Order: sequence, then structure tokens, then C-alpha cells
Amino acid sequence: MEFKKINKEKFKKLIDKYKIIQTDFFEEFGVDDIFSNSKIYEVLIANELDHDLIPGHSGSKDARDDGGNIFEYKHFKESSSNHTWTFNDYSDTTIENLKTAKQVIFAHIDDKQFPAVLDWYIPINGERCSKYLKSRTEDLLLKKPRGKVNARKMINFSAKQLLTDFDVKKELIYNIKENGKYAKWLNDIYQISSELEQCTNVTQILTSNKFWEVLVAVELDHNVNSEQGGRLGAHDAFNIDGDQFEYKISKNHSWNFQDISDIVLNKYMNDKEIILAVADKKNIEVTHIYSANPELVVDRLRTKLDEKRRRMKDNGKELRRLQVSLSKGDLIMINAKSIY
Repeated sequence: MEFKKINKEKFKKLIDKYKIIQTDFFEEFGVDDIFSNSKIYEVLIANELDHDLIPGHSGSKDARDDGGNIFEYKHFKESSSNHTWTFNDYSDTTIENLKTAKQVIFAHIDDKQFPAVLDWYIPINGERCSKYLKSRTEDLLLKKPRGKVNARKMINFSAKQLLTDFDVKKELIYNIKENGKYAKWLNDIYQISSELEQCTNVTQILTSNKFWEVLVAVELDHNVNSEQGGRLGAHDAFNIDGDQFEYKISKNHSWNFQDISDIVLNKYMNDKEIILAVADKKNIEVTHIYSANPELVVDRLRTKLDEKRRRMKDNGKELRRLQVSLSKGDLIMINAKSIY
């Protein structure tokens, strides 16, 4: 990993441009926080399909058309190692709510070119998709591979699977729309993103929550690792000495740790510090940063996970996902230090 000294003055000028875009976008369309959770790709899809974005993130539908029909978006990127569409943490309510969508848009984003484009998608009727998801998840629970349930409550669908099971065809896009309702905003965002990636040496900066990691890293004189590689891959960030750091960033003083198996927790022990940050995502700024010793963090996570497991067992339930949160009260217990 080669460390890059970041020009903070240039970086902050680019962030100021982002702030202007987000403010204007919210005033124009009522949608904020367009730089989190790969939201930019929902903007891209809506622009290409002449849809209006619906304000909100997880738990809400994504867009509607001029006739008031609503749509759910699922996408994956060509650069992704996983070429499937994922339903995370599905519940009976989530599955039932798909019936209210006219279509679920299973989109493919070609991000191998710049700027990225929506080049094909598979539209599935919402009610049919709901019934299908219900039957497939029931199958998963019955199979219980190696005696276990689908602990993460997650299911993936491939293009081949959808095309075969629903007997539909891909909708191919040959001419990319250059004058959609969001085109101007997309072009400005792409230009600034390109400059930010050059400034920070981070690729795909608007994917997932990488942008917020970069915002924290610049304050700490760290570099974000572009190739983080998921649960077992490289760490989130590193400093000039090569020390590695795990980042958790939230909108409040509650940090969620997901899929914390022993393998993941042991990986944390290789970090120099665990960084817990709070970001004001509407105003695009970091408000608090805490650092904590990985050993203390891991001990606390194990304790909370055991407590959660016991509570669920007492209620006759099984712990389905290895997930807990650290709260503001936990900062004292892990001896976290305020560093920003």
C-alpha cells in the first residue's frame, strides 16, 4: 500500500462543491444524502428510465413514474466481485411490500467506463417478485445447509436465474440518455468525483459508504484502501507508517457491527485502532471521531453478542445474525478517546 499525502486545501474545495450540489438537489427534488449507500446509482437509473426519485433510503421505495406507479431498484456493478442482486435482512413485511411496486428493476451498471451507465436491466412485476422471494426464502429455511439456517437472512438472484424463472428478457439500453431530469446533476457529480479520486487515490468513491470513510481519513491523515475486499479482505484505512484501521461511521452515536464472526473479530485485532466517527450527512461534515483499542472493542462486542444470544434464547428465539451496535454509553467501557 503506497501512502499518498493529500492536499487538504484542494480536497476541502471539492467537498464544498459537493455541498452545493447536495443543497441544490434537495431544494429541487426533496432528496438529500445522495452520496451514501451508492445512492448515485439510483439517481442514474431514475434518470435513464424517466422516473422521479422518492426521498428516503432503506425501507422506502426508490422511484415513481408520471402515472404514480412506484418502483423498487436493485443494482450491481460490473466491477463488483458479486454479479448478483442481493436482498439483505428481508422480512415478511419487506416481501409483502414488494407487491405495492409496479416493477422491481434489476439493473446492471457498467462502471468499467467513466462515467458509469445503466446498460441493461430486468423489470419484474412487483407482486410476482414478492411471491417468488417468499417461496425462495422458504426453500432456504427448509434446506438448512450443514444444519444451519440462513443466518444472515440474505438471498442473491442472478440474471440467468431471473430470466429463466420469470421467462422474461433483458431490456437493453443502446443510447444513453444525455438530457434526463437528473443529467446535469450527474455530470457535475461525476466531474467532482473524478477530481476527488485523483486527489485521494481512492477509486469508486461513491460506492457504498466509501465517501464518508475518505472524509474521516483526510481529517486523520490516513489513506482509505480502495480494495477493502469485504469481511476477509484488506482493512479500511492506513497511515504513513502502514498501520491499519477499521472505520465505523454513523449519523449518530450508534455504530453497527455486522456479521461479526470469530474470523471478523480476529481480523479487528490486527488493527492499530478502531475508529468510530459521526457524520452529518446532510451538511457533509464529520462532527466527532473517537479511537479505541481493538482488544477492548472486540471484548465488548463479544459480551454484547452473548447478551443478545441469551435474551433471544430466553424468548424462545434463535440468533439469526451476528450483529450488535456500540452506543455512546459503550465509549466509556472501551476507553474510547475523542480525537476530533
